[in-house]
Parts: sequence; C-alpha cells; structure tokens
Amino acid sequence: MPGPVEANITEQLDEILSRYGGEHGDLIPMLQEAQEKFGYLPEAVMQRLARFLRLPESTVYGVSTFYAQFKLTPTGKRLIKVCRGTACHVRGGSRILREVERRLGIKPGETSEDFEYTLETVACIGACALAPTMVIDKETHGQMTTKKVVEVFGAKKKAD
Repeated sequence: MPGPVEANITEQLDEILSRYGGEHGDLIPMLQEAQEKFGYLPEAVMQRLARFLRLPESTVYGVSTFYAQFKLTPTGKRLIKVCRGTACHVRGGSRILREVERRLGIKPGETSEDFEYTLETVACIGACALAPTMVIDKETHGQMTTKKVVEVFGAKKKAD
C-alpha cells in the first residue's frame, strides 16, 4: 500500500495524465508538466509515463536525458544561471562564476545541501549588452561584479 507521499505523487500525476490521450507525441509536453509539478522527473514518474504512452522506459529516459531542460535529480528552489558567452567571458564572467561558487559552496551542475540553490552555466542568455550577466530564476542581473554577487546573495557564504 503506497504511503501518503507516493499517493500524493500518484494523484498529481493522474491529473496530468487525464489531459492526454496517450499519443507518443504527448511525451515531451507530459515530461514538461511533470517536471513543473515535481521540480524534476522522478524515476517512478517516468516509468508511469512510459506505461501510459505504451513506450519503452528507455525511450522516455532517452528523451528526458537528451534535452537539457529536463532534470533527473531534485533541484534547488532557486535556479542560478551564470552566462559563459563571449561578451560575458571578456567582461569577467569567470570571476562572477567563481564568486557565486564561493558564496554558495557549489559548482555548476550541483545543488546546495539545503536545496535552496542550483547552479548552472549557460552558453549565452542573450543579454550581451549587460555582460557579465547571471539569471536567478527568471530575473536577469546585468553588469555583474563580485561586489554585486555579494549584494545579491548577502552574507551567505560557505566556509572555505
């Protein structure tokens, strides 16, 4: 018998599945909805989607690992993206990344132990005139300096 957490996941997933007819072309929108709901794609969710769509689990896994938008592990409440594009690089983006790493105690691709932050780097965010830039959730922070990183994250700093 499933526990309360599993029952809640099943109930939420049932809600998502109820909007689809089981066509193979529904896979990506369903993965997107599931990730929006759960914050990542738990294995049990992907298995259930595979059964619903009558697809091999390997196909669902293959699609979810092919696209960078999908996360297979829990992410932090706040997503930090530091731009590594040419304009940001030339204007000191690597210093910004190092300061963010130092402040949060994590490297790109990692999530803080308290699940507050996930750090990623991106090739370009398309705000070159504001370089160097970083995005926190959906808010762009431009013309970043290490001092501005300190202001954004406050006193939060991991011990070296």
